[in-house]
Amino acid sequence: MMVDAAPDAMPLRHFIAMCDDTGIFQHAVHGVPDRHHGYCVDDNARALLLCGKIAPGPDAALARAMAPRFAAFIQHAWNPDCGRFRNFMSYDRRWLEPAGSEDSHGRTLWALGVCAGWRDDPLLAQWAARLFSAALPTVEAFTSPRAWAFALLGLDGFCPDNPDDLAAARLRLVLAERLCQRLSACQRHDWVWFEQRLSYDNARMCEALIVTGAALGNRRFIDTGLTTLRWLTAQQTTPVGHFRPVGTEGFLDGAHQPPAAFDQQPVEAPATIAACLAAWCHDPAPLWPTEAERAFAWFSGANDLGVALVDPADGSCRDGLHPDRANENRGAESVLSYLLALTDMRRLHVPAGSCSKVR
Repeated sequence: MMVDAAPDAMPLRHFIAMCDDTGIFQHAVHGVPDRHHGYCVDDNARALLLCGKIAPGPDAALARAMAPRFAAFIQHAWNPDCGRFRNFMSYDRRWLEPAGSEDSHGRTLWALGVCAGWRDDPLLAQWAARLFSAALPTVEAFTSPRAWAFALLGLDGFCPDNPDDLAAARLRLVLAERLCQRLSACQRHDWVWFEQRLSYDNARMCEALIVTGAALGNRRFIDTGLTTLRWLTAQQTTPVGHFRPVGTEGFLDGAHQPPAAFDQQPVEAPATIAACLAAWCHDPAPLWPTEAERAFAWFSGANDLGVALVDPADGSCRDGLHPDRANENRGAESVLSYLLALTDMRRLHVPAGSCSKVR
């Protein structure tokens, strides 16, 4: 499914409805924000990323107006006592834990690193760079490869404007090497992955290695990202040719179990799209735009159930596919997944060879 590259206004009505002056609500009951489950830093980080992606277009004024509320949520989530970000907040603005998961910390660093590179909002960029620097060191002790990947994506945004930050440059190399080492430890003839199972946001690890290798001039990192992404896209393609993201049960045993088909979550599509566009920047094979289009078409019904998950009028997105139906709830992760995917697909027609299409 090809997307028009014209900078049309984004369908943001549901995204706006999911937000209040605190941030973006985590869940929805059908299309109504669910206050019972409050907020999380994961989704507010994704929302900040979205603001950066839509800012150059006709929705720039809205993005500039909304970005500070997501930034404020992230700032409030920072717990300097332990050097970590809290994740879950109740509707009455009480934090529910002193620190979130490694993955939520890494995802927040990703948003901060990208925000630190914003040229059209220098005050927000200065804030993001300072908090990124404070929150980065703890990642070195993390064991989650996804957290490493999210941090690498943040470093890809942070490092170009902070070339004298030697600690960030060192950790960038350390984390990329760790991903390569994980692949060496787990790889078999029929299993080309960083872990013994696939779970969620899988393609972000491939993307992180590709963009890091490009920035450092390290072809081994790029090639490792490309190799694992080729394998992953094959696992995510059904015999009849449509996108099937790994279900929430994941690969229980990479050696003997087929991938779980359900429940399929929207977050896998934007991860795959972004990784394929990053790959296309360094490997002009037609495979990559084809795979990006395949993943995006999943939203509009090219999936196992033939059910559209997205309402293109308001931008709302169902929370996934069950074996017999779509999940009618339309929470933050889902709408943000669709909108992030849409912004990347609108960059698909940037001329080949220009890496601006993956930024």
